[in-house]
Amino acid sequence: MVEPTAMPLTGRLGRTPSVVLHEHVLAPQFQFEVDHLLGWYRVVERVLLAEYTRMGLVTEPEAAAIAALLDTATADRITADPAANLSDICLALERHVLAGLATVPSAWHVDRSRNDIQATVQLLYARSELLDIAEALVELTRVAQHRAAAVTHLPMPGYTHLQAAQVSTPGFFLSALVEHCLRTLRRLLATYDEINLSPLGAGALTGQELPWDRDRMALLLGCASPHPHALTAVASRAWALEIAGELSHFGVGTSRFVTDLMAWASSAYGFVELPDELAGISAAMPQKKNYPVLERIRGRTAHLTSLALDLATAQRATPYSNMVEVSKEAGAYLHDLFRSARGVLALLRTVLENLDWRPEAMRSACDREFLGGFTLANRLTLDEKVPWRTAQVIVGRYVSAKLAAGDPLDRPDASLLADLAEAAGYLLTDPAARLRGLDSEGQLAVKCSAGSARPDHVRDLLDRQGVALDALAGQLGRRRATVEAAIREVHALFAAGSPTAARGPA
Repeated sequence: MVEPTAMPLTGRLGRTPSVVLHEHVLAPQFQFEVDHLLGWYRVVERVLLAEYTRMGLVTEPEAAAIAALLDTATADRITADPAANLSDICLALERHVLAGLATVPSAWHVDRSRNDIQATVQLLYARSELLDIAEALVELTRVAQHRAAAVTHLPMPGYTHLQAAQVSTPGFFLSALVEHCLRTLRRLLATYDEINLSPLGAGALTGQELPWDRDRMALLLGCASPHPHALTAVASRAWALEIAGELSHFGVGTSRFVTDLMAWASSAYGFVELPDELAGISAAMPQKKNYPVLERIRGRTAHLTSLALDLATAQRATPYSNMVEVSKEAGAYLHDLFRSARGVLALLRTVLENLDWRPEAMRSACDREFLGGFTLANRLTLDEKVPWRTAQVIVGRYVSAKLAAGDPLDRPDASLLADLAEAAGYLLTDPAARLRGLDSEGQLAVKCSAGSARPDHVRDLLDRQGVALDALAGQLGRRRATVEAAIREVHALFAAGSPTAARGPA
């Protein structure tokens, strides 16, 4: 029988983690945390150290020595070792510090749990990612707003049910994308405020036994306050679901805008073109210029939804307590979610910066269709007193007759309109006047309701959107500044030559 290996970190287990567990679970988790969370672990350790000092459990010189060793715990010096640290990053940090201390303060690490530490580190990481993504979204929105302002006057067909319906403009389309982005920014900021509560000091399940100043710890982490409930602080990962949900919502809407761009960039439409550096070729068909970048963007928006679903399914039906299944396995692809979101934003911004609208093709497509049918029906009712439904029938017959005769729809035929109206029982006073101004510019000019595609309306909307975007960017910047100031204070707590700074705020 193999004798159990002596364990320096626990008396409960007699053997180190198995090779399979280490290779498939512990080592990959450890590496991810070293790559993405190590800096936050050091910040949290400093905050805990400040509390030990405040409570008189660790002296200021001892705290300064520990803090200095924490600073040397870099990615190249912290490794997953089943025998030395059970391939756990918290234990690895502890072992790293202990190895460098001549004398270990007996109370260091007293009354603390990995549960709230890990919950805090994960939250701080996600909070930072949320800020980065929101800032990238601000830049995308600015580009969309700028490009929209330059093309509010260019007529293009607007589509319903994939059929040409009314005259629109690229500026009107892009202003809708701006609105979509602004909505997401507002919701991301609301999510930030909702989740910015510190789990630190909540302990393993039911709270701590020492008088930890959780308000002070939250302040040092740039959080609005400590999480008010110890169980929820360590058991819940609702913040991950909320962030993922908002990114998923953004991705669904964005995929629809990109789908329109994919269609309009195709040879069937030819409304928009991208430069060669954003294009691809067909290896078999040399005449083709493909735009796989649009397919990449739309494909990545699918990841936002699928990874949000992964987070939800991994959490559902688990016990409401600290569980590795929730705290680690459920978040295994959280970084992929953030990476996909950043990719969508960066690629779409580049596309918007470089797309080139084709006015001739768009106007020609408008002219091929009778997009003034709605206006003509309105005029028959308002100016000629033809009942609304009858007016609709007359206009429909007018279009059908023109198509059957092969007569271009953009060539007015007052006699035909008068004959069709008379056949329906109505004599028109001025059929020619009813057919005037049904061209592309006229169709944009007749719109007068708020939020319409009329160029001056779109420009006014873009101005208001710019004000809203500036306000949201300012709010975002203030949140970022609060976090950065807090982290600077954490690093200054044990600055060389200033050990008394460890006392911090009362």
